[in-house]
Amino acid sequence: MGFKRNKSENEGDEPKPAAVETEKKRKGILPSMIKNKDKRAAVHAKLKQEKKLEKRKKVKARDAAEKRALELGEEPPARGVPKTIENTREEDETVCRPDDEELFAGNDADEFSAVLKHGSNPKILITTCRFNSSRGPAFIEELLSVIPNSTYYKRGTYDLKKIIEYANKKEFTSLIVVHTNRREPDALLIIGLPSGPTAHFKLSKLVLRKDIKNHGNPTSHKPELVLNNFTTRLGHRIGRLIQSLFPQEPNFRGRRVVTFHNQRDFVFFRHHRYIFETKEVKQAEAKGKKTKDSKAVTVTEAKPIARLQILTGFPILNTQECGPRFTLKLISLQHGTFDPRGGEFEWVHKPEMDTSRRRFFL
Repeated sequence: MGFKRNKSENEGDEPKPAAVETEKKRKGILPSMIKNKDKRAAVHAKLKQEKKLEKRKKVKARDAAEKRALELGEEPPARGVPKTIENTREEDETVCRPDDEELFAGNDADEFSAVLKHGSNPKILITTCRFNSSRGPAFIEELLSVIPNSTYYKRGTYDLKKIIEYANKKEFTSLIVVHTNRREPDALLIIGLPSGPTAHFKLSKLVLRKDIKNHGNPTSHKPELVLNNFTTRLGHRIGRLIQSLFPQEPNFRGRRVVTFHNQRDFVFFRHHRYIFETKEVKQAEAKGKKTKDSKAVTVTEAKPIARLQILTGFPILNTQECGPRFTLKLISLQHGTFDPRGGEFEWVHKPEMDTSRRRFFL
């Protein structure tokens, strides 16, 4: 049974204005809570416009503060660093440190030290899976132009263990197996010889040289190698495995560069040629002094120092992609040579490991 509250009990409560109540309700309502499609779109557009105006006000206030500080001869306030997935990654104990003596001691005794210390030149054997596709040989042909001192052998019906034994007898330092599925290369197996390790990569987004617009043709010079963002112990090991595929003394006259860029555990491969920018300047005689015999002289000036050097201090280069272009994703790293049944794995990617977008392993 209900009862009425006395007026004396409500005398201390101050009545809230209707406008304040409406404003709170409006702020509490999200566009996703509105069932009407047109009204939901209108509320979303309004909220988006409000955020845009607020952001613009902050930018104007920041620019005004910087201008005021420069006028007074003071140091302008430091700009905030935008948050990205890379700089907000989860902390990892395996990240390599510059003063890690154990890491450098391990480099001197690992499987790649013989090649990386110029003890032997890299010698690469490239083959395919048993059931090859039409696009696989085209990809292998471009790999042969990228990796110096590499040789292609047809797989046939030979078992992979027999191929590894043959490669060891012929003193190859690495073995690359290109796996294809549905007429498309979809995986790479890189095996260090004679004692491993074996890295299994998923291959995606393959673009051959002929499909790259304004592509260049590579020369036979030894390329320069660039490895980016291999920061953890696992990434360091993968970087040394990739480094062991290329000669350690590049020929800089060839102006070739091969890049393996790791970002969010995806390794992007690019192959470029570069050259210093040049400028053609037409020199003519001054007005009023032209004669019939005077001709415009075209002079080609090397311009290693370009217009942006005033701001940055770096020369501008022209680059031309030579191809191919593809992306690698590490699936597993195994001790020793390829042994899917009895082999010991150093690292295997599993779906339950992907607990956060900010957790990286390389």
